[in-house]
Amino acid sequence: MKNTFLPVNLSEVKERGWQDLDFVFVSGDAYVDHPSFAVALLGRWLTAHGYKVGVIPQPDVNNIEAFQVLGRPRLGFLISAGAMDSMVSNYTANNKPRSSDAYAHGGVAGNRPDRAIITYTTKVRQAYKGVPVLIGGIEASLRRTSHYDYWSNTVRRSILLDSKADILMYGMGENSILELAEKIKEIANSSEDGFATSKEVAKIRGVRGTCYRTSKKEEIPSDAIFLPSYQEVSANTKEGKIAFAKSYIIQEANTDSISAKPLVEQSEERFLVQERPSHPLTQEQYDKVMELPYTRKWHPMYDKPASNGKVGVPALEEVLFSLTSCRGCFGACSFCAITFHQGKRIQTRSIESLKNEAIALTKHPDFKGYIHDIGGPTANFRHDACTKQKEKGACPNRECLGAEPCKNVNVDHTEYIQLLRTLRNIPGVKKVFIRSGIRFDYLMLDKDKTFFKELCQHHISGQLKVAPEHVSDKVLKLVRKSSHAVYKDFANEYAKINKELGKKQFLVPYYIAGLPGAGLEEALEVALYLKKTGFVPDQVQDFYPTPGNLATCMYYTGLNPHETDENGNMEELYVPRGGHERRLQRALLQFNKKENQSLVREALEKIGRKDLIGILR
Repeated sequence: MKNTFLPVNLSEVKERGWQDLDFVFVSGDAYVDHPSFAVALLGRWLTAHGYKVGVIPQPDVNNIEAFQVLGRPRLGFLISAGAMDSMVSNYTANNKPRSSDAYAHGGVAGNRPDRAIITYTTKVRQAYKGVPVLIGGIEASLRRTSHYDYWSNTVRRSILLDSKADILMYGMGENSILELAEKIKEIANSSEDGFATSKEVAKIRGVRGTCYRTSKKEEIPSDAIFLPSYQEVSANTKEGKIAFAKSYIIQEANTDSISAKPLVEQSEERFLVQERPSHPLTQEQYDKVMELPYTRKWHPMYDKPASNGKVGVPALEEVLFSLTSCRGCFGACSFCAITFHQGKRIQTRSIESLKNEAIALTKHPDFKGYIHDIGGPTANFRHDACTKQKEKGACPNRECLGAEPCKNVNVDHTEYIQLLRTLRNIPGVKKVFIRSGIRFDYLMLDKDKTFFKELCQHHISGQLKVAPEHVSDKVLKLVRKSSHAVYKDFANEYAKINKELGKKQFLVPYYIAGLPGAGLEEALEVALYLKKTGFVPDQVQDFYPTPGNLATCMYYTGLNPHETDENGNMEELYVPRGGHERRLQRALLQFNKKENQSLVREALEKIGRKDLIGILR
């Protein structure tokens, strides 16, 4: 077989010896056959279990024939917006169109439609009447219930209802997609023509990690928790925003596969039912998923120049010589949706599996001896937060880390140290870098400094990027990050260790402007600290209200749902809104730039600190 990729056209289907396909993926990303790309991972996973799978990457939504290139699949279409929510992919935090798309051919923007899942589902329905449609990925997962939509400044209902798909898969999909595939295959095998239908697939119930819609109350699980209705949470009133915040709290408390209950949200006469989350993959399962026969290349169709003259898919460059070692995060940062998508439980690959992948990388013709990253959402998480999680799941209403870390957190880098030592001793490997997030607060909780020393000695390329996010302890508590004092202690320890090692390595902190609860006074706190330390960041991130996280809930409602007074009223927050205030905050954090001086002056005048004009420059 000449082409080892999943087929993207009928000639490639025939090349595999297939007459038809079971599933067809429609994706907002270009097709890259690498496990960091969900279509490749899940497509390979289904294929390994005997299903025939094809891919339609970034189809032209103005051409219905683009959705018919692989014919009608026997079991259904699997639709994803891609690695990012399509609105995040297409627009900046200031709601301006992006000039490029790393997940597109040549990095050319404009190949992914806004609200991709809704658009793709509509086109598939037009192409094939009655075909089953299942939606998943980041966009579906984080929009599975009613959610605040920054781009329209409204609360939208579940994307399952708006897209009119049959089933929604949320979270990491390996288990749920296999279970669904088996159920759909049974439906198809019992039909006269061997094809499953939308009507029958929409009746599937009881699959973890899925959502379905129904108008029948008797189809709702008896132990389900009812969320406030869409009509309640979408009301642009004080009561509506309180209902939205209450709904978020319930959802946040039901993200663990062991402790979670089914959730129900009513929208007029219909009910959106969220089944319990899928169980985390075992290490053996995770290894198998990552060891499938990926080519680790973009599809050959991208070898031709795109409209900008460039070839390939830029996103591959970021991961080609990196290793994914874990999933999940118990960090609970308020602006992050990882726990809503991957959960708090940590899933890890074995050292042996990662070693074998690293050895394979050394044989790649373009490998120069450098593994660019070894990690995941949080690189130095290699086990559950505590021993209780394995049996009881993650605590529904407690943070593992944050302003006040739980006393039960198991702080241990031993196994991660072993992994790193194994990798850097592989012949052909010159250096193993860690570029994904290091939780410095978790690192500081470790009394054994072995990992800290080896991190500085072996795994930094001149600078270490960390994310304290802010300086104000008031804001940090809302962000659910450690206090500023912890960061200062970390910075001092980092400097001390590097001095002992005789290394000149820098610390690059990331800060976010415009967080809920952070005004110009809090931005000034950051600026004064930066002035004192002599470091002014080249880049400052603007807070981006995206679905599925606490900070977005705070942004929309102006409330902190985790803090209530004696009467049960939620704490009201100041929320920076509008592009101009964002610019003022960002200017304070980058006060040394000449083009920011007028904005810095304006910000200081607004908060009555004219005495600092001329100092912050």
